[in-house]
Amino acid sequence: MPKCSFSGEDIPEGTGIMYVLKEGKVLFFKNSKCKKNYLKLKRIPRKVRWTEFFRKENRKGEAGEKKEAAVPKVKKAAAKEEKPAAKKAVEKSEAGEEQ
Repeated sequence: MPKCSFSGEDIPEGTGIMYVLKEGKVLFFKNSKCKKNYLKLKRIPRKVRWTEFFRKENRKGEAGEKKEAAVPKVKKAAAKEEKPAAKKAVEKSEAGEEQ
């Protein structure tokens, strides 16, 4: 399956538009929305929020699977609770108060 030259999405068999530029480059478009944005409006796919290229670059949604920020935050929070240096400081201060 070819990918859309603008949105980066897969194009199902039997659908889509194949556009050939004068220089011989072949562009595939999923629908007329992609074709119009690329050819007529001259938009850059990286700057249009609904394209796969934008999502990968900005690590959004399904295309930006590299974003695993939620998991490290949980680990950092757990790590903060179990800091051995902090426990030692608390124990030292408590021992100093008792003497």
